[in-house]
Parts: sequence; C-alpha cells; structure tokens
Amino acid sequence: MSGAVDSVVSILSGIRGRLEGPNTYGNSLVFWVAFVLAVFWLALYPLVTDPYTIIQTSRYFAVAFLALSLCFIWGYAGVLSFGQVAFFGVAAYTFGAIGINLSSAMGVTVAIVGAVVVGTLAAALLGYFMFYGGVRDTYVTIMTLVVALVLNTFMAQTAGSEWAIGKAQLGGFNGMTDIPSLTLGIGETAMVFERGALYYALLVSLVLVYLGLRVLLNSSFGMTMVAIREDEARTETFGYNVPFVKLVVFTIGGSLAALGGVFYASWGNYVDPSVFGIAFAALPVVWVSVGGRESLIGALGATLAIEQMRTALSSGIGPIGSEWALVIVGGLLLGVILFMPAGVVPTVDSLVKRLQERRSEQGQSAQPTEEAVE
Repeated sequence: MSGAVDSVVSILSGIRGRLEGPNTYGNSLVFWVAFVLAVFWLALYPLVTDPYTIIQTSRYFAVAFLALSLCFIWGYAGVLSFGQVAFFGVAAYTFGAIGINLSSAMGVTVAIVGAVVVGTLAAALLGYFMFYGGVRDTYVTIMTLVVALVLNTFMAQTAGSEWAIGKAQLGGFNGMTDIPSLTLGIGETAMVFERGALYYALLVSLVLVYLGLRVLLNSSFGMTMVAIREDEARTETFGYNVPFVKLVVFTIGGSLAALGGVFYASWGNYVDPSVFGIAFAALPVVWVSVGGRESLIGALGATLAIEQMRTALSSGIGPIGSEWALVIVGGLLLGVILFMPAGVVPTVDSLVKRLQERRSEQGQSAQPTEEAVE
C-alpha cells in the first residue's frame, strides 16, 4: 500500500516539476491547492447559477484564449501584437464558412480543425514577413493593428449577395449568421456542445491550455523566449535563431487566438466585423496589462473580472450605464500602469515575498538576542 502511495506521490511530484519554474507565478503547494479549488468551484458553478450567467461565462472563457495568446507572445517574448484579434476573427469566419457549408457533425468537426489551421497559417505568414523582414518593437505593434483594421474595413463591406463562400453569406456589417454550434462527430455519432456542455468544454480546454503553456514556458524553449525578451541582440550572439524563435512563438499565439475564435463563433452562432475592430483589439492588451504581462494566471483572472464588469455595466447594472464601460476599463488600465506597471499578480507576488523576507530577517535578528539573555 505504501509503495502505491509513494508511486502516486512520485508521479505528482514529476508533473509538478514540469509545471513549475522561474517563468511562471504560482510555484508553491498553496497555489496548486487554490488552483484545484478554483477549478472545482468553476465546475460546480453551473449548478448554482442561472442559464444566462452560464452563457455569459462561456463567452468570457472563449475570449480568455486571446488573453493567453497575447500574454504568451508579449509577456515572455516581448512581442506586442495589437492585432491578435485578426487571427481570432479569421478563425471565427472560417469556422462559420466551413460549418455552414458542411453542416453535418463531421463537417463541423472539420470546420473546427480547418479554422484553427487557417488562423495559425495566417499568423505564421504574417510573422514570417515581419520577423524575417527585420520588423521589430513598435513596428510589430503597428503592423498587427493595421492588419486587424484592414480586415475590419474589408469585412464590413461584404454585404452584397456576391460576397458568399458557398452557402455562407459573409454578411458585411451585419455579420455572418447561422453558424453551427460546437460539434464533434463521426458518421451518425455526434456530440453537440451548447449551454452547459459548451461551458464545460471551454473550461477543460482553458485549463489544459494554461497547464500546457506553463510546461512550455518552463522548458528550454521558454528560457530562450525570455532571453530574447531581455536582450535580443545578445541572444542572437550566442547562436540562437531569433527570427525563427519569434516566428514559432507568434504562430503558437496565433493558434491560441484562432481556437478562441472558433469557440466564440460557436458560442453565439454569429460573428461580425467588430471582432477586428480597434475596441475589441484593445481589450486583450488591457486584460494582460492589468493581470500582469508575465503571468498567465493573472491574464486569465483579469479577463474574467473585466469582462464580468463590462457585462454588468452594459446590462445597465449600477448607476453608471453601458456607454461608460470602455471608459472605465481605460481608466483601470491607466491606474494599473501608473501604480502597478508590472500588473496585479506580479505586484502582489512581490509584496508577499518582501513580507516573507522581512519576517525571516526579524526572526534571525531576534534569535541571538534571546541567547544573550539566557
């Protein structure tokens, strides 16, 4: 019996060792206990709340993939993409176009894969021209934003009947409608994810992606990402192929955004050009800045909190009203940049470490005094 327990403890220690490292916050047993409890609470959440809240929370989960993608490429590789929504929107439209034309369960499954592939390829193509073309720093931010705005303008002008992919009308400013729900199936066997089922599918996917990114960031590849962020020229001097690493990072970020776009389109059965708009493009930057650029869990927490606040304001809850929702979010960003430039989670983590160090120093200074008294 003790042998089996030792084996389980050894396996858990091995898994924990892969998840922890200098590039991630939350490397203590207390964090993992809190993390498990939080996931457990989120799993029970649909049982204690109303259907509307479940649907809204599913949307928060879908856009949280955008936050993770931006946190990954900006916080750890130093590549600020202001147009991460471009891959999110491209995947959403692709999922809709394929899903409407291949409306069977198998067809929608193909649409999921196809949309993620197209979004990933779009990121890889843009990243190739940027990083191998010598585009850096602010110019990357500008180029990605321009791409998103160009897509926003283009898709808003596709209102005519001639703008269709098979049976799927792009819809122009009004957007694409009748997008199928998330479905996995082969032949006559199908599993449709709607409402509570979609909530749980998103929750499981989000947890797996978060844990997977932690493993990647604490690997040698993650160390290279951080080295590029800290000193790109020096990292290149040591023989690392910096443009290739940045391309891989940017492509992975694009695939995460694309996955979020698929979830988002299937969540509302609808997508419109506003997903490429500047207001939507700014939100991931706000989420990640507030939560902490170098903290995946901070980006996730900030996304859920800010989107819940925006929904409350947009629904007219409280005395302020919906028109001020984005103004308040902008004020929140300004306040965090001024008083907590690293973000909430890194700042709190730093404060906790200072308190622990101070207590340790006080304990060490008190010990000789007691001995002297004796």
